[in-house]
Amino acid sequence: MIKVAIIGGGNVATHLANAFNKKNEVSLVQMYARNIEQIHHLKEVTPITNSIELLTEADVYIIAVSDDAIGDVSRKIKQKNGLVVHTSGSVAMQSLQNTGRKGIFYLLQSFSKDKDVNFNEIPFCLEAENEDDLQLLETLAKSIGKKIYRINSEQRKRLHVAAVFVNNFTNHMYKIGADICNEYQVPFEVLLPLIQETAQKITELSPESAQTGPAKRNDQKTIQNHLALLNAEQQEIYKLITKSIQQNGKEL
Repeated sequence: MIKVAIIGGGNVATHLANAFNKKNEVSLVQMYARNIEQIHHLKEVTPITNSIELLTEADVYIIAVSDDAIGDVSRKIKQKNGLVVHTSGSVAMQSLQNTGRKGIFYLLQSFSKDKDVNFNEIPFCLEAENEDDLQLLETLAKSIGKKIYRINSEQRKRLHVAAVFVNNFTNHMYKIGADICNEYQVPFEVLLPLIQETAQKITELSPESAQTGPAKRNDQKTIQNHLALLNAEQQEIYKLITKSIQQNGKEL
């Protein structure tokens, strides 16, 4: 059985705690958060503490805190026998400041507090300093998930940038679409089938092959008509993305 301690009280920490607690092959031995109120609701699941000096012995310490806090938090973990990992997509493994073993336990997904998570559909991107620790992380990940990848720090940082484009930036496009719908009193839900079809399409086609629209066709009349309907900020975004689509089209 793998003994796990989770450090953090946010969405990732909470979802991991709930998932590990359901598995016989994992023992969630403790959770730590500086603000213990963040994890008070988990006191029935595992022992909780707001004193990092009182961390119990564990095989794996999972740090699920903000990127800026990873170095400082890891430095305070004095247990030398456990493997210390963080869950960040953009922080290098060597940013961990503990004196012992280091690794990465990065889940490539956006977590929300009140939305259930299917870990079988989430990619686990793992890294460690040696093969034994990497196999330990793989065993831990396989206890709750199925999609396991060995990804080094350089690959992971670039993967995180790619994730920002396909997730955060895409969601901002939804926000702009919703703003336009609201301005003209059109229900945003009218766009949902299109959003779902676009997401589904790239499971079967490459993004390049799936690209459609006036920019792809170089339909200048439609492009100019669209620009006339947008405010200055929306026009700037529209022009930039249109130019990018057209330039990429020339490269194909």
